[in-house]
Amino acid sequence: MTDTKMLISDKPAMLNLFHKDRLIIFSGLAMITVFSWAYMINMAINMMGTGMNMIKPCLMHWGMGDIIHLFVMWTIMMAAMMLPAATPMIMMFATVNSQQSNEENLIVPTWFFVLGYLAVWTAYSAVATLAQWGLHLSALLTHHMVLASPLLGGLLLVAAGIFQWTPFRDACMAKCRSPLGFLMTEWREGRRGALIMGLKAGLFCVGCCWLLMVLSFVLGVMNMIWMAALTAFMLLEKITDNKRLSRAAGLILVAWGAWVLAGVIS
Repeated sequence: MTDTKMLISDKPAMLNLFHKDRLIIFSGLAMITVFSWAYMINMAINMMGTGMNMIKPCLMHWGMGDIIHLFVMWTIMMAAMMLPAATPMIMMFATVNSQQSNEENLIVPTWFFVLGYLAVWTAYSAVATLAQWGLHLSALLTHHMVLASPLLGGLLLVAAGIFQWTPFRDACMAKCRSPLGFLMTEWREGRRGALIMGLKAGLFCVGCCWLLMVLSFVLGVMNMIWMAALTAFMLLEKITDNKRLSRAAGLILVAWGAWVLAGVIS
């Protein structure tokens, strides 16, 4: 009887601790996102300020320091763009973890989940860095970090539009749109399990969005308007269980790409 009374009396305290932990996690995600966007905006402003003086560095040989700086830029950009879309999944993990785990500290496993998720996008950033370096060496990238080839840009737009209609993307998006379903089928105990689940969530997210991110080379790697629009689109895609949004975006991208290619041919 005494034990039952203790459990009942402790329940409000446990609920308060749970809400406090969720607030800490959400605040941490918000801080990382704000910092990442502030870094990218500051970098874009500095690029605009240097103006045409960037042409010379762009045409010069890149050293290891330039490549590392570019990798850091891509990594922070991925965090800025992808964390808002991943927040529903992360907060759902915190909720499920509070019910499944015996750990008193519920914050640490959640950050292991976030670490796994961001690790996948960091790997993607490394690939994007190498791709940008290759475009630079091939003289296919302008000093504004935009593709210098309309033909390649048009083809990428068409490819991204077609990809919106593929079963592979639908399968990946289904995992992202159903955080609870993903966690129930992929659940693993402990911090190592949280890390593995984060890695898997990141892989599904990359499967959905990798080609949309490649379009940064078409519209400008440092184009803040494009970044904001794509971030909002990806968040909207993941919180609404509606394929028509993805399909409509695909049609727009294909039409856009066809228009660009028509201009090249003419």
